[in-house]
Amino acid sequence: MKARLAIVVVAVFISFAANAQFHLGLKVGTNVTKVDGKSFKDEFSYGYQLGAFAEIKLSKQLTLQPEVLINQYKTALDTSYNNLLGNALRGLTSVKMEYLSIPLLLNYKLGGGFISLQAGPQFGILFDRSNSFGQNAQNAFKQGDFSMLGGVQLKAGIFRINGRYFIGLSDINDLTNDSRWKNQGFQLSLGMTLL
Repeated sequence: MKARLAIVVVAVFISFAANAQFHLGLKVGTNVTKVDGKSFKDEFSYGYQLGAFAEIKLSKQLTLQPEVLINQYKTALDTSYNNLLGNALRGLTSVKMEYLSIPLLLNYKLGGGFISLQAGPQFGILFDRSNSFGQNAQNAFKQGDFSMLGGVQLKAGIFRINGRYFIGLSDINDLTNDSRWKNQGFQLSLGMTLL
């Protein structure tokens, strides 16, 4: 029974994939981010993003857009970090984190398809925290981050311009249970389809 169900699911998927319009592209952009939580300033800092995306047409109005991105998030520390973390952060004024991010967006085309609304989850894996809090607190941030994204995409031929807001849903503080830290920010990017 399970084998038959698997065969049917694979056949439906292959049929769907064969009929779907599919595009691949590259993108580059900027992130304006901060970490919400005790020990961080309530101000945004600039980072970058680069990566690849796919567009899979689901219907006339809907497109699935998975992406694989390198996202750099930066944030500024305030003076309260000494009370929370002691000497681990002494002398630092900012933090830089780099994530391998995998957004899975659903695009809803408005009107003629030039403008699309985007929404969906983003899964992030922290892979570079070498500048995060120095030697004494290398593990200040959790490896994983889960966020929700929402925004607008403008489509002009092979070019895509994206403006998005994201908010972290998971606590990324790996040092103490006294304070919750969450990523938050805006993303602006330019993409180009290659296929």
